[in-house]
Amino acid sequence: MSEIITIANQKGGVGKTTTAVNLSASLAVAEKRVLLIDADPQANATTHFGFHRNDYEYNIYHALTGIKKLSDVILNTAITGLDIVPSNIGLVGIEKEFYDKEVSSRELVLKKQIKTVQNQYDYIIIDSPPALGLITINALGASNSVIIPIQCEYFALEGLAQLLNTIKLIKKTINPKLNIKGFLPTMYSSANNLSKQVYSDLMQHFKNKLFAINNSENEEDRFIYIPRNVKLAESPSFGKPVIMYDVKSLGSVAYQNLAGAILGSKVG
Repeated sequence: MSEIITIANQKGGVGKTTTAVNLSASLAVAEKRVLLIDADPQANATTHFGFHRNDYEYNIYHALTGIKKLSDVILNTAITGLDIVPSNIGLVGIEKEFYDKEVSSRELVLKKQIKTVQNQYDYIIIDSPPALGLITINALGASNSVIIPIQCEYFALEGLAQLLNTIKLIKKTINPKLNIKGFLPTMYSSANNLSKQVYSDLMQHFKNKLFAINNSENEEDRFIYIPRNVKLAESPSFGKPVIMYDVKSLGSVAYQNLAGAILGSKVG
């Protein structure tokens, strides 16, 4: 049975899609079977792998509306063992369609679709949109756990309480098995005092929910963060995850460490 992980934060620009793409790629390179579901209408995870609108006819929208089975819209990526369910801007209309057609159990539509392919994968990673609407609720309702990227910048923790309350509500109602897998500091710069302060705050409040490097003996270097990294920023424009673009870059190493922590279930 696969583990289903949603990458969620209602704030935009926190490295959510970057994390979904590069974690998926790193798990696949570690010889795990991975399905990445792009549930964001912006479709950035889809284009990150070099797919564009003319490359595929059907996407996650067609699976959620029942026009197609989820298995019918899955695409193979250039990485062995890694598949993707693409997205499209048309997904923005899914919420209205669900309510207009009075879809029953509308919060669990994605979960029902995932069940049809779940046994084919070790990990299913869901890239959710930067909002706490019906799509994100569907993603959380279908998941075992959630990873929350938090950028090491001003207002980093703003809105976090709302997300945590949403997770708590979903756990009480539609998905009692949902848990927070961990918080992931992103866009960290050791030359920036604000970055270091936000990272310190995360250490203080969520130390037991930060991902740890399995073989680290140094307390300061024990916890995983995603650095600001040129190669990590460049790789989407080449249609590649960073592990295919520059495997030795700091960004690639950070996501490989994250994959290793998840494979070893290492947090705190």
